[in-house]
Amino acid sequence: MYQHLHRIFRAAPQGKVTMGSGKSRTAHGFTIVELLVVIVVIGILAAITIVAYTGISDKAVVSSVQSDLSNAKKQLSLYYVDNGAYPASLSSNRPVGPADTRYCLKPSGSNTFVYTATPTGSTSPQAFRLTSTNNSTSYAISNSTQPSIITTTASCPTGFIPVPGSGTYGTNDFCTMKYEAKDAGSSVPVSQAAGSPWVNISQTTAIANSPNVANCTGCHLISEAEWLTIAQNVLSVASNWNGGVVGTSYIYSGHNDNAPANALAVTNTNDGYSDTGNSAPSNQRRTLTLSNGEVIWDLAGNVYEWTSGTSTTGQPGGAPGAGYNSRDYTAETTHGTLSPDPYPATTGISGASSWNSGNGIGVIWSSADETGLLGFRRGCSWDEGGFGGVLALKLYNAPSFASIYIGFRVSR
Repeated sequence: MYQHLHRIFRAAPQGKVTMGSGKSRTAHGFTIVELLVVIVVIGILAAITIVAYTGISDKAVVSSVQSDLSNAKKQLSLYYVDNGAYPASLSSNRPVGPADTRYCLKPSGSNTFVYTATPTGSTSPQAFRLTSTNNSTSYAISNSTQPSIITTTASCPTGFIPVPGSGTYGTNDFCTMKYEAKDAGSSVPVSQAAGSPWVNISQTTAIANSPNVANCTGCHLISEAEWLTIAQNVLSVASNWNGGVVGTSYIYSGHNDNAPANALAVTNTNDGYSDTGNSAPSNQRRTLTLSNGEVIWDLAGNVYEWTSGTSTTGQPGGAPGAGYNSRDYTAETTHGTLSPDPYPATTGISGASSWNSGNGIGVIWSSADETGLLGFRRGCSWDEGGFGGVLALKLYNAPSFASIYIGFRVSR
């Protein structure tokens, strides 16, 4: 049989196949179209395979980074139990200050660690922040948070800046408005240099309008924990202090001298004293720099800003029956039970427990006898002088209160 067919094929004319019945038909190869279709299908299958592999690879990297951070947190927690503080720093992933080789942190593969004691420079830090990076993948963890992706300027909404999270206040990285909220119309807040702050707004309305920021899923009125995270951060940066050293002289407190006698826009974003009529070394500088190099405007002055915090009891204050007054934190005789704790000492920065309005941090206006529902407002208005600062807190008005002196800021 095989030999018979072989003879037929050899005898057949080129391009013809002669069958035993005497019939013939033309024998075709692949056409150009068919070849192209095959090539396209192979390309699609290859692309799907590459994408699937890349996705699996990326997930593996994220999983590795997160696992390293979780394991490192356990090690650092054990270190804390033995030493009563977290390491002041790491050297080759080993704790320093006091040194203890039993708690060496071990990043896997090509993952790398960057450790920061919170606050920077403390000899017995009570909080830490640890980042793990693998190429473009970066996550962070603190003593009071779980691993979370590092927030960058690119991942923040327009006009927002990234803020490193704080183990002290239990915050992961978040974004916040670079400028006080301005009114873009139709109940939409916007963070921009131009225009006066959006004022005459109650805490209740600020909470309702904060999610309306364009292209910002998850936007909300800045919380107390977020405000204190920013305050702790800028307080620990030496360039924010007139003396060039943390705790020396005063921290810049923004526009609060009633000259001009109104809230200010920002007409020159390259000048921290824009529109104040002042220049260095005046305390009227409106900008503060975060540890990641980002700059925030008017955190301490210009207009008060609502946070989402409320209280009914537990306010700091004077002795029972003393009623409302503005006092330095160092003058309060009733510490109160507010959470998070608003006192300077809670930042953990060396010497902070003795800071007062003379250091530019602001005062607290409160009453230990209060039982009504009150909203938190931070910073100060343009006319309140030394009362203002990054830790200034006024607990005096209901959430429905509105005034030309009060604005707000949005976070995500």
